Amino acid sequence: MADPKGFLNHGREVAKSRPVEERVRDWNEVYVPGSLLPIISKQASRCMDCGIPFCHNGCPLGNLIPEWNDYAYREDWAAASERLHATNNFPEFTGRLCPAPCESACVLGINQPPVTIKNVEVSIIDKAWETGDVAPQIPERLSGKTVAVIGSGPAGLAAAQQLTRAGHTVAVYERADRIGGLLRYGIPEFKMEKRHINRRIEQMRAEGTRFRTGIEIGRDLKATDLKKRYDAVVLAVGATTARDLSVPGRELKGVYQAMEYLPLANKVQEGDYVAPPISAEGKHVVVIGGGDTGADCVGTAHRQGAASVTQLEIMPRPNDERHPTNQPWPTFPMLYKVTSAHEEGGERVYSVSTTHFEGDEDGNVQWLHLTEVEFIDGRLTPKPGTERKIPAQLVTLAMGFTGTDRENGLVEQFGLELDERGNIARDEDYQTNVPGVFVAGDAGRGQSLIVWAIAEGRSAARGVDRHLTGASELPAPIRPTDRALMV
Repeated sequence: MADPKGFLNHGREVAKSRPVEERVRDWNEVYVPGSLLPIISKQASRCMDCGIPFCHNGCPLGNLIPEWNDYAYREDWAAASERLHATNNFPEFTGRLCPAPCESACVLGINQPPVTIKNVEVSIIDKAWETGDVAPQIPERLSGKTVAVIGSGPAGLAAAQQLTRAGHTVAVYERADRIGGLLRYGIPEFKMEKRHINRRIEQMRAEGTRFRTGIEIGRDLKATDLKKRYDAVVLAVGATTARDLSVPGRELKGVYQAMEYLPLANKVQEGDYVAPPISAEGKHVVVIGGGDTGADCVGTAHRQGAASVTQLEIMPRPNDERHPTNQPWPTFPMLYKVTSAHEEGGERVYSVSTTHFEGDEDGNVQWLHLTEVEFIDGRLTPKPGTERKIPAQLVTLAMGFTGTDRENGLVEQFGLELDERGNIARDEDYQTNVPGVFVAGDAGRGQSLIVWAIAEGRSAARGVDRHLTGASELPAPIRPTDRALMV
């Protein structure tokens, strides 16, 4: 800790956002470019010599936060980048997309606004790219072992990079036409510009990782054939089965899953379409689901020129501040959050449940009928007399995911066992019931955070390396139970 009085001398400052009227007219990231660097040294100096850095426990990656905060304070960007990459393969992803459970665990946050850990992180990595401190790490020798990684989201990419650097020959299979998984097509451009993914992919290619797009294992290539071809397989296929809404009118045109709607907007930015096949332009949009995916739909609808945007959530509105009994420090609290998309407009409605949709004579959705709900004996129950309808010409369902895709036959072809939650079962080395087949990320953990996906990808890579070589020089894995209180 270079400045023992930093947290006393400086208040919390965060990245500045571009004006709403400007940013809703484009798809660039919402923050003012370069606004962090002039303030980041002072912000990093707020990190205290707290004895036990609970931010380590708050971060599923176990990031060495006090160390790179100190380097950032001293503006030693090369050393800060080295410490940051010691535990995190893709800090430019987490620095933009992670909800920062580390900040919730910051000791300073007990009685002051916590350190802006996420902003410091993204400043370090952006500076590292700018100065050329992010270079390919090519293995000194090859092991002669081959690994297939199925899925190119953060878990798959992290596993692939770790295994490549360990000297194994790694091929990443992705069913979409581009690498990145939900990072590519699920996260809108205004939250993370895809140039950040492209830059990492080029680094990984230079290190030796191979990429195979447009191939869905289970359909285009049988899982059994893949297993014969490679010495080990890592399943990082995510939990892509979306939770549906079984109410009358669900079949009407204009009612879509969020992951049917969001990727098309991203494909416009990739140059695949001039205009998205599903657009909110001029429509009354309703987003069902109050989480981050719902917020992504809200921000996308704003940029497409929606007439109105309403976001519905069945649960009550969260508290503005941490509940000292139910969500004590340093656990990750469920708080009322205003994202950049919410700053741009729209209405948020809590404690409501959709009863049915109403359409026109052509089968297009026009109205959404809802009712208020309340907890009675621990169950959400409709409140009599609160039924009403709101205009809805485009509805997106952003209610989370229920597990791994079972329709492509991958699970059955490998002969994988599932746990009681429908996730692919694995042991402490992330190996499934099938020897040589490992699982990482949402496919084994269930729907979770990007930082957990990277942590699991790294941990699964170590399990694979041990399986292939009998030992491993890769970092020790983070156990799913280690951070149970934080998620």
